[in-house]
Amino acid sequence: MELLKFKIMYALLWCISILPWPIFYAISDVVFFIIYRIVKYRKRVVTANLKLAFPEKTIDEIKEIRKKFYKHMCDMFMEMIKSITISHKETQKRYKFKNLDALRKLEANNKSVILLAAHYANYEWGNSIQLTTTQDVVGVFKPIKNPHFNDFAKKIRARFGATIIPSKKVMRYAIQQERKKTRAALYGLVGDQSPSSSNNDFKIPFMGHDVPAFIGGEVLAKKLDMAVCYLKVEKVKRGYYEAEVVLIQDDLSENKEYEAIRTYYKMLEEQIKKQPEYYLWTHKRWKHANK
Repeated sequence: MELLKFKIMYALLWCISILPWPIFYAISDVVFFIIYRIVKYRKRVVTANLKLAFPEKTIDEIKEIRKKFYKHMCDMFMEMIKSITISHKETQKRYKFKNLDALRKLEANNKSVILLAAHYANYEWGNSIQLTTTQDVVGVFKPIKNPHFNDFAKKIRARFGATIIPSKKVMRYAIQQERKKTRAALYGLVGDQSPSSSNNDFKIPFMGHDVPAFIGGEVLAKKLDMAVCYLKVEKVKRGYYEAEVVLIQDDLSENKEYEAIRTYYKMLEEQIKKQPEYYLWTHKRWKHANK
């Protein structure tokens, strides 16, 4: 029964994914109206998060950011569906990488990289970096409970050639690969989630509040002598993005404890303050703040 449901859902999503872009985004507008006006999906959570992050803003300013965010979120959700069938050429047209000097230098030195992305702009198309780099791209993800949708998500994220690894297995995988390394790898992971436990002792100042932070990316980089970079993604206009690989540190042997993670959060915060509507405000990032 579950398999049948998945096949029906997949067929529907596939049909949507092949629609021309104008029709595709017209559907996104309809989804926005339903989600924002009728269902009011997580509206209280979004409002509370925005108030926490921007206490200086008026309620009208908060509402304006909120509305723009929901429009962007619906577009991004639709763009995830588009990933089912979008061509490599079309992806490179709509998701352009710029200023790759830092990455090219790391490639030339055969240096593996921890690439920290964030829930900002379009993070799902970030795996298309495989079309740009000579490094082996490894996407780190949290598995979905439903096995059919889990395989579906992995297939989408791997369609540009990346290897997809569950977060719990990435340490062992990376150690094995680095020991027999023939060419460098790039490990892409979203680093701004809230850890599942509120007992995390390490906290980062983020949008005016101290929040628990994942440190695994930096720990792995330091253990295996990898560089740490930030995937800075900006939305140019509807359906178009520019991404830049920004070097945080290429040698962590002498760095202060979790300095790279602190820098990552500062870079992300700068982006959010500039254009807050492109951050994913529906997740409870501040649920353990200041505790």
